[in-house]
Amino acid sequence: MILSWLLTRTGRQAANFCRHVQKALSAQRDMLSHQANDAVAAAISDLRKHVRSADNETLRQGMAKLEKIAAKWLKPHPHASIRENIEVVLVAISVALAIRTFFLQPFKIPTGSMQPTLYGITCEDLRDDPTVRIPAAWWRRVLGVVWTGVSFRHVVAEDDGKLEAIEPVQRIFPFVTRQRLKVGEKWHSVWLPVENLSPKRPHMNPQEVFLLDYAGVEPEHLYHKGDDIVKVRIKNGDHLFVDRLSYNFRRPKRGEIVVFETKGIMSPLTGQPAMPQDQFYVKRLIALGGESVSIGNDRHVRIKGQRLDASTPHFENVYTFIPAQAPKDGHYSGHLNGHTASQFTQNQIAPLFRDEKAIFTVRARHCLVLGDNTLNSSDGRTWGDFSRTNVIGKYCCVYWPISSRFGWAAD
Repeated sequence: MILSWLLTRTGRQAANFCRHVQKALSAQRDMLSHQANDAVAAAISDLRKHVRSADNETLRQGMAKLEKIAAKWLKPHPHASIRENIEVVLVAISVALAIRTFFLQPFKIPTGSMQPTLYGITCEDLRDDPTVRIPAAWWRRVLGVVWTGVSFRHVVAEDDGKLEAIEPVQRIFPFVTRQRLKVGEKWHSVWLPVENLSPKRPHMNPQEVFLLDYAGVEPEHLYHKGDDIVKVRIKNGDHLFVDRLSYNFRRPKRGEIVVFETKGIMSPLTGQPAMPQDQFYVKRLIALGGESVSIGNDRHVRIKGQRLDASTPHFENVYTFIPAQAPKDGHYSGHLNGHTASQFTQNQIAPLFRDEKAIFTVRARHCLVLGDNTLNSSDGRTWGDFSRTNVIGKYCCVYWPISSRFGWAAD
């Protein structure tokens, strides 16, 4: 590369022309006669000898000679420009796939189980907050989505009436879904977020989760003309890169945030799949093979009897909660076992850790992970450990949207 800058402009043109003809010769070598191969190769060699030593006029003559010989012996490619463009695209795709497979893989946070470290999609009902103003200009809305991942859904009643019907979700385009609801005699359309939202209430119809659970649509409520039926602010979940390279050279470390496949993870209580088997989850690594784990009533994990706290690497934020304060969804609250969890929720979220005396031993070459949002996380407390081969890599950085979490991982 340094030598190329020392060449004259004509010398660089001659060197590039040699490479171009050599590429064409290599592609057609098997189809050409020995005489053609030798003639073109000799002309390329002659021009290369003079690239760094001859004057510009000699180089121009050499390029003209090589062009004449190439035109005589090489077969022209039909639609050469199209072929070159296709080659460039294929090379770019190959490079992108190689980077994704061996170095960095994009990943989208599906749920809020890692809040506030990493955020999944969140929906905020704004109907009771008249101070919120939805941007009227379309370009402001587009800029908000592109830059911060924030979008709005706003549906206003055009006539008096109650909620009469909700149609199934329709996929209009690969990444665009729509749902219609009927209030009184009028149908309204709502463009839905692409991500699948988890129901807040049990036994919810998945087709109605967004409208009833997140947007707060009320079937028995009488809407008057001008009332807000839907008024929500949607924040896209964090999109991050996963480092797939590091774990090829070292073992995962406690406290690192890892992404793993759900394939093969079974409930130790039922022997059935503990979750959909074709997804990727992100959690914080708590324990490795052979380690015994318990969760105290003080909301601290213990590994082989040793208590983890804010001084433990990678747990500086997880254990910064105030013990006297009750756990709060979406905040750092330590980790709950089954006994302490039952004080805040009716669901037994930690059957493997019934109380602080319950001890779980991680199997050899397996991992145990927990979510940072201990009140709202399906994790190793429910389905135990999983094979280390399921681990894809570790959280590297958030590349979108632009927020306080944007950039490289702090831990």
